[in-house]
Amino acid sequence: MNDRPAGAGGIGLGGVGARPVRTGTDLTASTAVRYALVPVPRLSLAAVARRSGLHPELIRRFVALGLVDAERDRAGHLVFDPTAPAVLARIQRLRTGLCLNYASIGLVLDLLDRISLLEAALRGRGTRSETSPWT
Repeated sequence: MNDRPAGAGGIGLGGVGARPVRTGTDLTASTAVRYALVPVPRLSLAAVARRSGLHPELIRRFVALGLVDAERDRAGHLVFDPTAPAVLARIQRLRTGLCLNYASIGLVLDLLDRISLLEAALRGRGTRSETSPWT
């Protein structure tokens, strides 16, 4: 469930000990490794809860289920990518709109991410699918 496209998490802080960031949109080619030079802003659990309108304990459960990507800072607190409130809103829309349980939401999120990657690969090759994207 951690096969999110670039920008959905996994970008480390720049400097010594920074985690590499995989780049590239071609699914068959090997990807290059680059390091973030600028520290990426992170959101605390309280900030994500405030922006999303969800209880912090529910957000912790989403992290435990793998629905939202989070890392731990030096003090051991959860820190999130700035896109986390949008991911949480997407989870809530799937939960209320389609009446999905959280296990199936993880599968749906993975499939939607895969569809986005495949559509981006098609756009990159200059070919278009016959139908417009449904998402």
